[in-house]
Amino acid sequence: MANQPVKVLIVDDSVFFRTSLQRVISQNENIQIVGCAGDAYEARDKILELRPDVMTLDVEMPKMNGIEFLRRLIPQYPIPCVVVSAAPLSAFDAVDAGAVDYVRKPQIKSPEDLQNFADELTEKIITAKSARIMRKKPRKPAANGGNDYRPIASYISAAENKGTHFGSKDAIIALGASTGGTEALQVVIQGLPENSPPIVVVQHMPPVFTKMYAERLNKNCKVEVKEAEDGDRLRRGLCIIAAGEHHLRLKKDANGYYITSTSGQEKVSGHCPSVDVMFDSVAEVAGKNTVAALLTGMGADGANGLLKIKNAGGYTIGQNKETCVVYGMPMVAFNIGAVTEQAPLSKVADIICRKIADK
Repeated sequence: MANQPVKVLIVDDSVFFRTSLQRVISQNENIQIVGCAGDAYEARDKILELRPDVMTLDVEMPKMNGIEFLRRLIPQYPIPCVVVSAAPLSAFDAVDAGAVDYVRKPQIKSPEDLQNFADELTEKIITAKSARIMRKKPRKPAANGGNDYRPIASYISAAENKGTHFGSKDAIIALGASTGGTEALQVVIQGLPENSPPIVVVQHMPPVFTKMYAERLNKNCKVEVKEAEDGDRLRRGLCIIAAGEHHLRLKKDANGYYITSTSGQEKVSGHCPSVDVMFDSVAEVAGKNTVAALLTGMGADGANGLLKIKNAGGYTIGQNKETCVVYGMPMVAFNIGAVTEQAPLSKVADIICRKIADK
């Protein structure tokens, strides 16, 4: 029996935009538009009437904005939602409220602009249908800004009591994620101490969004977080986020310091930035000094690169199925033998700190 098309409800206050979107998305045989709504109240009624599989949601709407609508809707009716927003911060707030993913709303200047946007949105709609809607749990803030992870603190103290630094000077942490990753990465990075070895991160995300995401993390984590620039020198307490549409690679300078390279915009493993590109470079220059984790996301990006890190002597972690929004990338990594240890999201930072302390 053939797979049933994904039933979609489009929610946007612009009649022109939702009509145009309905026209181009309907061209995909895997998508069925079951209805449209112009505000949150109409959307609520349409959800109950039409029972869509996925909802696309604008953020800026009359009567009630999309973020407040999600906060009220998701606890009662956990429908997968892809947010359509022109503002990066609004998109991140929507993910915090329970959205599965987001797409940047473009300025439509030609039919090609609309079609490219529709292709990206269609892919994320199909992914969202199989996504796990995570129930939000309140996080307990630590006095210095990050979360209070007591098990991690014990590993740090043990290392310091031995008269050693927390990890060797060559230690590095590498993280990769896609759908659901903005929340997952925040959980992991907030669990790392301010004297953490350098951290390099690839999250599938468009330009502008990556800079805003780095700034957002920088306000909520113990480590400093910034968007990658070519030639950044890595150091303790610094986390580098790959810039949208630029690959992030690691290399060493003449003095043996890790530095970043952000050249190349071709898609690798279907993405730019690509987790595989970053993991491959980390395996080559850091090898056994690496602790790497592959988190939630659709597809296979990062699986082969994680295997290279493991084969180079690094320690590799895969997020488990139960805590992934989409158990795709870490599943492929696990199936090809790239994962040394599989763990729930809440334990990933703990494991990273334990393994780094041993290095």
